[in-house]
Amino acid sequence: MIDSRVRFRHLRTFIEVVRQNSVGRAAQVLAVSQPAVTKTIRELEDILDKRLFEKEGRGLKVTRYGEVFLHHAGASVAALQTGIDSLSRVDAGPPVRIGALPTVSARIMPRVMSRFLAEGTDSPIKIVTGENQVLLGQLRTGTLDLVVGRLAAPEQMVGLTFEYLYSEQVRFVVRAGHPLLASDQFDFEGIRDHTILMPPNGSVIRPYVDRYLLAHGLADLPHAIETVSDSFGHVFVSQTDAVWVISEGVVIREIAAGRLVALPIETTETQGAVGLTTREGSPSNASLEILTRTIRDATREHGG
Repeated sequence: MIDSRVRFRHLRTFIEVVRQNSVGRAAQVLAVSQPAVTKTIRELEDILDKRLFEKEGRGLKVTRYGEVFLHHAGASVAALQTGIDSLSRVDAGPPVRIGALPTVSARIMPRVMSRFLAEGTDSPIKIVTGENQVLLGQLRTGTLDLVVGRLAAPEQMVGLTFEYLYSEQVRFVVRAGHPLLASDQFDFEGIRDHTILMPPNGSVIRPYVDRYLLAHGLADLPHAIETVSDSFGHVFVSQTDAVWVISEGVVIREIAAGRLVALPIETTETQGAVGLTTREGSPSNASLEILTRTIRDATREHGG
C-alpha cells in the first residue's frame, strides 16, 4: 500500500539531490533554502525507514536503497508529467480522428458523441465511415487515431492492437410486408428469386456471409448487387423486394421501428468481434483517452 505521507515535493526534491549530487545545488534549482531540502530528505527517509544518501567527500552518494527508490520515483514523476502535458493539450490539440464502420456509426457513435461533447474538451472531432480495410489503412498511415469496427484477419492486424467491445451478427433484411414473409413456412431458398444486396469481396463480413450461404446450399445467387452504401441499401430495400445482407447494427433501429424485418433465420454463426483498433505505440492525448473511455462506457451500458 502506498504511504500517503509521501508527497510530490519529496519525490521532486529527492530526484534533484541525486541529479546535483549536492543539497546546496539542488536547493538552488528548486528555488528553496538548503535547510528546506535537508528537512524534506530526512522526512522521506523517516517515512521509508531507509537511508537514501550517505556522505562522500564534499558531496553525497546514493545508497543501494536510494538507487532502488530512484527508479520508481523517476517513473512516477515522469508519468505525472505526462498526465499534466496531456491535459494541457486538450483545448489546443489536433482533432480526434475516428474511423467507424457504418454499423458502428449507426449503433453507438451518436450516443458516444453526445456524451463526449458534454465533457467540454472543445477538441475538434472528425468521424470517417467506410470499409474496415480502408479504415485500417488510414489508421496505419496516421490519418486516423482510432478505428471502431470488426476484428480484421491476422495478417491485417500486424502493428495494430484490438480491444474487444461486443459481438455482432449478419442479418438478412427485407421491407415490412415483403412476399417472403407472407407464408407461415418460411423458405430460405426463396431469396434466390429476389435481388440480393451483398457486402463486396474484401469487406470484413463477406467471408462470414459466404460461409453461411455455402452451408445452406446457396453459394450461387443469380441476382446479387455488391454495395457498401448503407444509404443506398436503406432506400432500395424499402422501395423494392430486395433482400439486404448487412451487419445488424446498420439496421437495428429500422427493425425496432418495424420499417424493416429480419428474415426468420438463425445467423449467430456469422457473429464477429467489434472493438477498438489502434496503432501500437501511437501517441495519445487527453481528448482521445476521454473518447475511448466514453466508447467503452456507452457500449457496456447498452449491453453491446
